[in-house]
Amino acid sequence: MKTCLIVDDSKVIRKVARHILETLDFQVDEAGDGREALDRCEAKMPDVVLLDWNMPVMSGMEFLKLLRQRGHSDQPKVVFCTTENDMAHIRAALEAGADEYVMKPFDRETLHIKLQLVGVA
Repeated sequence: MKTCLIVDDSKVIRKVARHILETLDFQVDEAGDGREALDRCEAKMPDVVLLDWNMPVMSGMEFLKLLRQRGHSDQPKVVFCTTENDMAHIRAALEAGADEYVMKPFDRETLHIKLQLVGVA
């Protein structure tokens, strides 16, 4: 079973994403900010990270840069999931090591397609 770490400071978004991912047969873990997510990745690397941009403590971008710098051999796929929709944000995320980008609000079909594109669904 594939694993996904949902990183978002919104409990509602985490709940919705968890429900969708579980219907797609993912084992799901959650983190409320980038620092907590980094700790979870150090404990057990997921197959994919669904990552919010704007969070307290550590932003999604800070998390992504630190995750990629650590150079683990089992790097997860990272799908940014955010309301930031301008090309500059999307380009910055991809340059920092994100694999895909999905806009909030999203639905099951959209998320499933993005996960297929990165090769985990």
